[in-house]
Amino acid sequence: MSGFEQLLQGQLPKLIMFDLDGTLIDSVPDLAAAVETMLLKLGRPPAGLENVQLWIGNGAPMLVRRALAGNMQGSGIDDAEAERALEIFMEAYDGGHELTRVYAGVRESLKWLQKQGVEMALITNKPERFVAPLLDEMKLGRFFRWIIGGDTLPQKKPDPAALLFVMKMAGVTAAQSMFIGDSRNDVLAAKAAGVRCVALNYGYNHGRPIEEESPDMVIGNLQELIAGCLESSAEITLDTSVHPSQRDSIVVVTRKLWMKVIKALARWRWRA
Repeated sequence: MSGFEQLLQGQLPKLIMFDLDGTLIDSVPDLAAAVETMLLKLGRPPAGLENVQLWIGNGAPMLVRRALAGNMQGSGIDDAEAERALEIFMEAYDGGHELTRVYAGVRESLKWLQKQGVEMALITNKPERFVAPLLDEMKLGRFFRWIIGGDTLPQKKPDPAALLFVMKMAGVTAAQSMFIGDSRNDVLAAKAAGVRCVALNYGYNHGRPIEEESPDMVIGNLQELIAGCLESSAEITLDTSVHPSQRDSIVVVTRKLWMKVIKALARWRWRA
């Protein structure tokens, strides 16, 4: 039995929102390389890939503070020093993503969902300047109609603001939506938005088993959601009123839309 059959009684959600790092792609090697470049330029000892993997998940500014402090708290770091370090990190990470890889089963699953007419969005805490180019580099960009980065809105996950905004844009309810991620931030954001959450157990949840966060389902490969359906769409159906989205209408939400986003969220939350 597929994950969708277990969670939705044979129906597909109208909207699926995805996290990026640790969910669709393994970006730790490139992020770690950028952190090490930053630390080297600042005359600090290297952090090591394992530590960087533990520190990922709360956005670039927090990753930089944790690297400077050498711990998860990232405390005791001067703001000016953190700002300078962030500039170095961003420049280093902008240099390329040769070591980043797409996880097994991701492309096949996204292709299948796209063929079924499921709307898809990407919601990540990664700075927005990197997101769309990285998705295109990984040949994943064409699957997502809405793309929101970690600094697109004033809030980032675990705040549900981005999830609520995308649901508003898609014209769907929480019951018709799903979020797929790999970390505590993803589960908390999904729960706060009232949507089902599926978690991947291979991600970067600060070294903790994702099962501890009590998502609705834990899987080891996206294809578990559509097991037995890759060759046929007969077992799982989408509401006939939903049509495949037009890929030329992709919306990359930028900081320039903040005021519109905030107003839309205010109306959404008021009605809720």
